[in-house]
Amino acid sequence: MAHLHQKLELALVSLDKSSLRATLDDYHLADIGKALAEFDPKEALPLISMFSLADRAKVFSYFPPYLQAEVAGLMKRHKLAALFSRMDADERADLYNDLDEEQQAMVLPGLAQAEREDLRQLASYAEGTVGAIMTSDYATLKEHWLVSRALKQLRLEAPDKETIYQTYVINAQRRLLGTISLRELILASPDKQVSELMRTEVVAMAVEDSQEHASQQIRHYDLLALPVVDEQHKLVGIVTYDDAMDAAVEEATEDAQKSASVGKLDQTVDRVSIWELYRKRVLWLVLLVFGAMFSGAGIAHFEDIIASHVALVFFLPLLIGSGGNAGSQAAALMVRALATGEVDKSDWAKLFSRELLVGLALGMTMAIAVYGVGIYRGGPEVALIVSMSMVVIVLVGSLVGLSLPFLLNKMKLDPATASGPLVATIADVSGVLVYFSLASVLLHW
Repeated sequence: MAHLHQKLELALVSLDKSSLRATLDDYHLADIGKALAEFDPKEALPLISMFSLADRAKVFSYFPPYLQAEVAGLMKRHKLAALFSRMDADERADLYNDLDEEQQAMVLPGLAQAEREDLRQLASYAEGTVGAIMTSDYATLKEHWLVSRALKQLRLEAPDKETIYQTYVINAQRRLLGTISLRELILASPDKQVSELMRTEVVAMAVEDSQEHASQQIRHYDLLALPVVDEQHKLVGIVTYDDAMDAAVEEATEDAQKSASVGKLDQTVDRVSIWELYRKRVLWLVLLVFGAMFSGAGIAHFEDIIASHVALVFFLPLLIGSGGNAGSQAAALMVRALATGEVDKSDWAKLFSRELLVGLALGMTMAIAVYGVGIYRGGPEVALIVSMSMVVIVLVGSLVGLSLPFLLNKMKLDPATASGPLVATIADVSGVLVYFSLASVLLHW
């Protein structure tokens, strides 16, 4: 990539189109787009302006969203409109939503009427829904057509469609009747009707369904594309596997940020402002501070027993850390299982009983491991207290970590919020109370 960056820098200095075209031949457009993303927008613009319009639109699609918006803001009206006309429909709608109102008004007059209506429609769907990632660049056939006519139609449409490997059969009202693959058409007799070959049991999504669900359906049924229909079952778009994969990556990134109690970032970590990082992180940290105060209150409540048995303090970080780790493990497993559809809310009771056994086994194993240290640091009494506490704390942490994602999911909240610091804080508070309560009872006894 460093060598490619140097070539682009030389092309920027010389503005030599021939050398730039040679560079295009040597590298994939995705690599060129990634290399251009390292340039300042004012430097990237003259470089992509030397590309052909088709290559320009393709390279532009590989830019991160923030760079697309910045470069588009520097372009003249007719060039931006020309770029929009060659972009894929879904990518065009995403860019349109990233522009300000003045830029949006500047783009629309340069597009054909059909393109304007399509753009407005795709841009109107809420973020996170299937409608927001679907494209209108799909191929359709009529059920009464012969295979020979269908193949001829696909040859005509292929240059303007995102995919023709899966084609959709519709009627005069655009209702989805079935689907047929290009492979089936090629292998079929030319005089057969499409209706004889199409599959009528079609997996379809509604425009308001979640992107996450679309990714699950594509993965489950091993599809190249997933049709999207409206309330009247009319075909309005398709979600291709690459767009679903991009959405899945974005969702996984958001879940990872939430699992660390960080709000969703609007840009990449290296581009987001200091104020944005502070704002996204401070709320949960302040809330968790107040949660941790319960741990302090618990310790204060048992001051007398701590003063008379100082050796107990040595094991406190070990015990609450073990409970937090066990809880975070269980939460991470459940958050991912809920996200991928492996489990749902109805599976909680079965999983709770399994986690009860697993938590007991983990706690007892860790209790055995720490018993010897307890003997060495505080004698048999302390060793017994620490071992018993370890079993209970790890068990409680595991059950809390498993249950919180289900509880949040039932409350229509993101289960990813349950993992990380939140589970650790709850495990800390419960660990302090369990440990010193057991110590108080057993030592007095």
